Amino acid sequence: MLNRTLAPDFKQVSTINFIHPQKRELSNGVPVFTIYSREQDLVRIEFIFNNVNWNLEKPLQAIAVSSMLNNGTRKLSSKEIAERIDFYGAFFQTEYLQDQSSVTLYTLNKHLPFVLPIVKDILSDSQFPQYELDIYIQNQKQKLQVNLQKNDVLSRKAFANALFGNTAYGVDIQERHYDALKRDDLIEYFNEAYTANNCTIIVSGKFDDESLELLNEQFGKDWREGNAVKNKFAFADTQKQVIYNERPEAIQSAVRMGKIAVNRKHPDFPGLQILNTVLGGYFGSRLMNNIREDKGYTYGIGSGISSLHDAGYFFIATEVGTDVCADTLTEIYKEIDILKNELVEDEELDLVRNYMLGSMLGSLENVFSHADKFKNIYFAGLDYDYYTNYIEKVKTITADELKALANKYFTTDDFVEVVIGKK
Repeated sequence: MLNRTLAPDFKQVSTINFIHPQKRELSNGVPVFTIYSREQDLVRIEFIFNNVNWNLEKPLQAIAVSSMLNNGTRKLSSKEIAERIDFYGAFFQTEYLQDQSSVTLYTLNKHLPFVLPIVKDILSDSQFPQYELDIYIQNQKQKLQVNLQKNDVLSRKAFANALFGNTAYGVDIQERHYDALKRDDLIEYFNEAYTANNCTIIVSGKFDDESLELLNEQFGKDWREGNAVKNKFAFADTQKQVIYNERPEAIQSAVRMGKIAVNRKHPDFPGLQILNTVLGGYFGSRLMNNIREDKGYTYGIGSGISSLHDAGYFFIATEVGTDVCADTLTEIYKEIDILKNELVEDEELDLVRNYMLGSMLGSLENVFSHADKFKNIYFAGLDYDYYTNYIEKVKTITADELKALANKYFTTDDFVEVVIGKK
């Protein structure tokens, strides 16, 4: 009989298996990485383009092009594109991130002959009609006006700009940048970035040799090549900054603090992720236990380590009542100092190990998530040894190592501290 009065024993995840993609190439040399699954007749095709030719005078070029890609070609209007994609039950989306922009197609395998030509038309002949651009500018300015009333948005913008300055990682977008958008600038960027030699294709799902040939027919020939220069940025170490934007009417204050750190390519990155989890990386973290559970200052607080191509950064973020903002800052710094001066106890460290390994295993729920894990390492110039080392570090890191990492990376005298509201 099962005794439900006794909790089951904890058991650490022993092995985590990753599905490695098969690398192929189209006729024009475009790399195609495929992760095959026969479970469903569904395929996801991602066309990923490096962001290129960063221009501070035109900071919205890449963002606007990504947003407006499916707004019309010489053959098809935006409405016709949407209707044809919908007719086949497919889904098409674009996404802009700081280092890459992507175009993703979800479709049933049997509809590839019909939807791939639509995607090829978009990626080779988008026209960015002026009337569509006018609508985009109007909508984005309205959205920006709304967002600039939100303390958390203002804190994110100020924090990123303080860390990364006027680069694609930190530029402070204003209304005037939207007013300066020109159709010719979008066409110029589209012709430079959305090219065969700036593209990586990652396919996951039911995708066989016949499907690859269909992909090659569309994208393996008659696709322009460009001479764009991939964005590359260099950053100095963070200097101490305290940014306070008082908003007398605020009920809550948005707090964001942190500093430039290492990215995924650095050997300390896995250990720093473990340390971050202890501090604020999951619901049972120290920041949550102190500032939410014990003090009741906030609904949620967390910390994170973000990895970009040319930098990484550590951050802590929360929103708290204005009357407890100063006390919240004190408690955050106190928790950091504890990590720098005291060893994490074995019971807490074991809990974090189990959480991180379980999260890693749980994140590999389907073939698409395996493709996502591959993207993390591929665009960082790493291989699957990264995950092997990461898992081993989670299993074996000691409290002494965590303390050393805290003293190395959580140096609060060079933190950027942003408060929007009242303190």
